[in-house]
Amino acid sequence: MLGAVKFFWNATRGDRLTPWRSEYLRWRLETYLGKPAEDVQARDFWNLFWSDKRQFFRFLGWVSEMRGYADGRSQD
Repeated sequence: MLGAVKFFWNATRGDRLTPWRSEYLRWRLETYLGKPAEDVQARDFWNLFWSDKRQFFRFLGWVSEMRGYADGRSQD
């Protein structure tokens, strides 16, 4: 869970209370949805989160695992 918080903290820098305005997340949504980043709104962010929450949490687990490798820790 701490890994998820760290990821969001870094990914939403400058837009912590409005993550759909984060340039990084808008770019990620653009590549995932195929919708231009300028058109991404709060509704798109929350709809995607709700419909793909299982995949989203798998991604956060992967981020945590990769961070562990980068920090030199084993994730056994």
